[in-house]
Amino acid sequence: MVNVAAKPETERTAIARGEVVLKPETVALIRQGLMKKGDVLTVAQLAGIMGAKRTSELIPLCHPIPIHQISVDLELDDALPGVKISSRVVTIGKTGVEMEALTAVSVAALAVYDMVKAVEKTGRIQNIRLVEKHGGTSGDVINE
Repeated sequence: MVNVAAKPETERTAIARGEVVLKPETVALIRQGLMKKGDVLTVAQLAGIMGAKRTSELIPLCHPIPIHQISVDLELDDALPGVKISSRVVTIGKTGVEMEALTAVSVAALAVYDMVKAVEKTGRIQNIRLVEKHGGTSGDVINE
C-alpha cells in the first residue's frame, strides 16, 4: 500500500457511472415490478452501497477509509435500453474515494444482472468510469 501518513486530511468526493444494457421487454418487467427476485433497483442500490463500504476487502492495496456518504442512483432508460447507474462517495481523509465510487457502480450493475438473469441472459454491463474526483493533492478531475 502507498504510505499516505504525511498527506493532509481533506474532503474528497468521487462520482462514477455505468450502464446495464437490457432488452426493452426486460426494462418493462422491471418498471412493472414483475421480477421474481423482487425490486431490482432497490436491491441493486443496496448492493452498490455495500460494495463501496467493502472496497478495501475486494481490491488489493486499497486503504480502508471512513466513508461519510454514499449515494447510488439507478434509473431505467428506454433509450439505452437498460439501467443507468451513478454513485457519489464522500470522505474526509488522506486518500481518495475513486475506487469506492467505481466499486459501488460495479456491484450495483452485477446485482441488476443477477436480478434479471432468469428472464434475460444477454444483459451487458458497460462503460463503468470515473466521472469526477474532487479534493486531495492532485485536485479536481472531470472526465465528462
